[in-house]
Amino acid sequence: MSGDHPGDQQNPPVDWKNHGVKVIPGDQLDVNTAQTSGMNRAAAITLARTGAQKLWAGTVHIHPNAKTGAHHHGPLESVIYIVRGRTRMRWGAKLEFVAEAGPGDFIFVPPYVPHQEINASSSETLECVLVRSDNEAVAINLEIEPVEKPETVLWVDPIHRASG
Repeated sequence: MSGDHPGDQQNPPVDWKNHGVKVIPGDQLDVNTAQTSGMNRAAAITLARTGAQKLWAGTVHIHPNAKTGAHHHGPLESVIYIVRGRTRMRWGAKLEFVAEAGPGDFIFVPPYVPHQEINASSSETLECVLVRSDNEAVAINLEIEPVEKPETVLWVDPIHRASG
C-alpha cells in the first residue's frame, strides 16, 4: 500500500514527488507578504507557495536598535524562534509588559495580543523564524501610545513548576 493514503482503499496512489516534501531554499523567500514598520518579513511556507493549509512560516529581520510598530495577528497564534540576536518583546493594550529572549528561545503570541518586537542590540541584526496557525499572512498594524516603563514578566512553566 506504499503511496496510498493510510487506510484508504478507494483513492488512487498519491503522487508523492509533486505532493510530498517541499524544500524552500533560504535565498528564495517571498518578501511580498504582510509587513509592519521596523521589520522585514519573508514568507517560506504559504498556501500559494507550498499548498500549506494550516500554517504560515517565514523569517523576520530587525535591524540594530530598531523596533517594530505595534501590531497583532488577528485570530492566529504565532511562534517566534530566535536564531540570532536578542529581542525585547512588549505587549498589552499599552505595551505595558516586557520580556526578553535570545538565541534558541521561543516566543508564543496568542491571538489578538497587541505586541511590538524591539532589537535589544545596538550592533547585531535580530534574526527570527516565524510560524503562524493559518496560511494567511495576517498583520494588523495598530496606533498605540506605549507606557513609559513596562512591567517585566518572567515566564513560569505551568506544567513543571519548581517544588517548594
